[in-house]
Amino acid sequence: MSMSRTHPDPSQAPGADMKRGRDRLVMAVILLALAAGLLGLALATGWRETLEQLRRVGWQQISILLLLSLVNYLFRGVRWHIFARRLGMNTGLIQDLRHYLGGFAMTVTPGRVGELIRMRWLHRETGWTFARTAPLVLVDRASDLAAMAVILGIGVGFSARGITGALPVTFAAIVAALVATRPSLLAALANAGYRITGRWPRLFARVRSAARSLAQFSGPGILAVAALIGAAGWFAEAYAFHLLLGWLGTDISLATAAAIFIFATLAGGLTGAPGGVGGAEAAMVALLVLEGVPLETGLAATVIIRATTLWFAILIGLAVFPLAERHSKKVRDALEKN
Repeated sequence: MSMSRTHPDPSQAPGADMKRGRDRLVMAVILLALAAGLLGLALATGWRETLEQLRRVGWQQISILLLLSLVNYLFRGVRWHIFARRLGMNTGLIQDLRHYLGGFAMTVTPGRVGELIRMRWLHRETGWTFARTAPLVLVDRASDLAAMAVILGIGVGFSARGITGALPVTFAAIVAALVATRPSLLAALANAGYRITGRWPRLFARVRSAARSLAQFSGPGILAVAALIGAAGWFAEAYAFHLLLGWLGTDISLATAAAIFIFATLAGGLTGAPGGVGGAEAAMVALLVLEGVPLETGLAATVIIRATTLWFAILIGLAVFPLAERHSKKVRDALEKN
């Protein structure tokens, strides 16, 4: 029997090529603007000083930063596997890691919607529809928000000076995490949204359907494990930022470094830009300068940490993406023949 295909493959939808082209154009414009902004800052501070700061970090130190970033990706990939099994999917750890890491290739798509490619791979390999796997995306994002909010809150609490705006961002992240992991609350918001707007009935219906599926993740045990794994992963990158600042000659505590890194990452996400590009860098440089870090040092630290976190993730995604795509097609073809 052939595998039931109750949900169309979005890659085959009319206008998909046009949409991908538009997304690439938007991303190119954002990257050019970011490059121009960073170059402008470097010229304003003296590009030789910025270049000298960049040279202070050797390949051995870069390797340590990349290793800590890899710890974050693998921890979150394991968490994705735990969520998938909790949802009832009979997927293996390597399979889920392949999906999760491969999805990083689409991190810089607008709103990171490109990461939904993971759902397409799951659909091909398991036959589960997008509606059934949607809770995975919601609970994964919610877990990241919760973990980052905890680290930010602790960092602000132990840092010498509070970061302006940190508490509202922390509160917003926690609220978003609670909404995404509380089925009844999410369903109520979907009902209210439809009553207020009177539009997009299919969208709100899918949100309600996803909310019902989220009930499997609402237990304190699974949420505690997810929060612990997520916090450990994100702290690895925050610690990498602290190490980097020390190598560049700054005297910033671990708590402050972690707070700056997490706040800038969340702030970048709130801008809606792909991967938080632009917003995260601006926030990071500004916060470092407010902490007394010279502008050329803050600029160098920002360039390095973003390269070893965001862009390293994208490189891993680009390496894994074709493997995940080929494997999912192979499994789909095999299932359709049976």
